[in-house]
Amino acid sequence: MEAMKDIVYLHKGDSIELVAPSFGCVTEPYKTRLEVAIHNLKKEGFKIIEGPNIYLAKDKIRSNSPKECAREFNEAYLHSPAKAIISVGGGEIMDEILPYINFKAIKKAPFKFFMGFSDNTNLSLTLTTMADTPTVYGPCAPSFAFKPFEYSTKDSLELLLGKKKRFEGYPLWERYPSPDNSDPLAPSLFNEPKTLRLSPKGPIQMEGRLIGGCLDCIVNLCGTRFDHVREFLETYKNDGFIWFLEACDLSPVSIERALFQLREAGYFKYCKGFIFGRPLCYRQRVFGINHINAYKRSLGELHLPMIMDADLGHYNPSMPIICGAKAIVTADLDNSFVIEY
Repeated sequence: MEAMKDIVYLHKGDSIELVAPSFGCVTEPYKTRLEVAIHNLKKEGFKIIEGPNIYLAKDKIRSNSPKECAREFNEAYLHSPAKAIISVGGGEIMDEILPYINFKAIKKAPFKFFMGFSDNTNLSLTLTTMADTPTVYGPCAPSFAFKPFEYSTKDSLELLLGKKKRFEGYPLWERYPSPDNSDPLAPSLFNEPKTLRLSPKGPIQMEGRLIGGCLDCIVNLCGTRFDHVREFLETYKNDGFIWFLEACDLSPVSIERALFQLREAGYFKYCKGFIFGRPLCYRQRVFGINHINAYKRSLGELHLPMIMDADLGHYNPSMPIICGAKAIVTADLDNSFVIEY
């Protein structure tokens, strides 16, 4: 039987390598934010290794060619002294680097955290399911430009350092970003109160192994040779699974179609419940269907608990989640939401 790699946490003084498997930080506000983030992380006591692609846009929609993006990541995981790897951005077509990722060697190599979100699901999910390697679905490097660290950046550093095992949802979120687009370092405007939606109507408690990421990417991987989800589920079936999912480009009806596909592909076998983050189509309706309807219409017949509009996804802040780790997840109608590893 396969075994999930043991997590090895960072220490101050360790090296972190920054990579660009999708977008590079060429345009504003990302370039300035990355430069300031590197400064801030060094001030926190980390050594920062800058991957060769982080300031490139050779492929327009990606920092470099698929082979060169994969080369950067393989080198960082297999040959770099870095103890963790953080992506500098999301993007659109990171999936095209997967044929060149050395999953077999990574599976045998010592553990390193990889952290990123959105398009980085193409690595965070496949590393977990193909190489039995826990990953962090969490902020990309430019997020660390904002001091003091708070909410998701503060939690992410404490997670990587092993200082914190219990993570609580946040009181506010940013639906409408700062109107000052001229300032790359304009602070976030946490201007919306959190309102969790629960099915059944709380309290909810789930225990299992966390798995998930950006739904747009997961449904795209489903059925490809990089889809090892069902083998992963069978390997760890005694633990049960909690799926955490959020959507970027998908409309409510696209979310419903995607969940249908994953359900019929057997992804939700041994599932104990779901965590759904706020999708970018928040409050959008298509043919009278919103994202909440989409979840319930696709998954209601499974009769599993659902935590909806959680602090996860493309709206800031987004709680870091360890893909592949066992956890207890609780939520209640007082808007409390806790993940405890």
